[in-house]
Amino acid sequence: MTQTRAIENSPKVVNQPQSLSEWKSSIQKYLDPPNKWNPTVGLFIGGYCLAFLTIWQWYKGDWPLPVLVAIAFLSLHMEGTVIHDACHNAAHPNRWINQAMGHGSAILLGFSFPVFTRVHLQHHSHVNDPKNDPDHIVSTFGPVWLIAPRFFYHEYFFFERRLWRKYELMQWGLERGLFLSIVLAGIKFDFMNVIYNLWFGPALMVGVTLGIFFDYLPHRPFLSRNRWKNARVYPSRLMNLLIMGQNYHLVHHLWPSIPWFEYKPAYEATKPLLDKKGSPQRMGIFETRSDGLNFLYDIILGVRSHKKRRSKMRPLAKLLPNTYLRRKWIELLHRTAVIPNSKRI
Repeated sequence: MTQTRAIENSPKVVNQPQSLSEWKSSIQKYLDPPNKWNPTVGLFIGGYCLAFLTIWQWYKGDWPLPVLVAIAFLSLHMEGTVIHDACHNAAHPNRWINQAMGHGSAILLGFSFPVFTRVHLQHHSHVNDPKNDPDHIVSTFGPVWLIAPRFFYHEYFFFERRLWRKYELMQWGLERGLFLSIVLAGIKFDFMNVIYNLWFGPALMVGVTLGIFFDYLPHRPFLSRNRWKNARVYPSRLMNLLIMGQNYHLVHHLWPSIPWFEYKPAYEATKPLLDKKGSPQRMGIFETRSDGLNFLYDIILGVRSHKKRRSKMRPLAKLLPNTYLRRKWIELLHRTAVIPNSKRI
């Protein structure tokens, strides 16, 4: 009896995979292509249904404007996840359907799918690299509340780096031509009020949402290029629902082919490995005084230098009226500088 109790009270030994190949094997079911009918397909169809609902209600219904704007926002928010998964070929197992979902979601968002895809893949290749990560500029070159307009930098980056392949430049032209045609038709046929209220306004709101939860929060404090630490996880059932898994963003960076609806179970399956690697698994905003002050700075000003001595913003000190303000400006640049670690592995 004594021996039996000793065995029952002894700690259980759990055999966890040790090598990266064993870990990858243990989560292979999440890495495989999604089913033909999966939640991303539901988001794509649902987003378009909500978009048509808002237009129909605008002309035929009597729903108040705030309700229509909220529904339009939800529609575009859903399509934001579709375009993201489509650019990683994780929206649908059929390549052509995956592409169609990517282009379709891009049109509704006012984006260009080739631009989004090529620029986003550059982000994955150069996370937190001030020169080569386009999202690093979006996140660190201005206040958080103005993050949406900085997404236009993606288009500049796409052409400046000549990122297009095969027919993608033509696809960009067709999508931008369609966007311009809709706006010109709105001007000619007098439905710009619909465009402003049910498209541009909600798109701006979605741009802020995507910027904060896809770019800013997952990568702050923007210092690590190590693959296990260049993004973070902040587990939450509510956030997992509201932002469709982006609170498990590090999981996405480590295994980009995992669809959004499997981030959470993939995280739970690999948490011991992330613990071992020292991966950040908290939001990291108010954990220390420094975190809180940096977050407050990002909300108010947010412009960060990437060099202390040769900052491109240092010459702005000459525009200030006295020596005291110039010295304070340079001190601020030094304190808020973001100089990522060069090590990636």
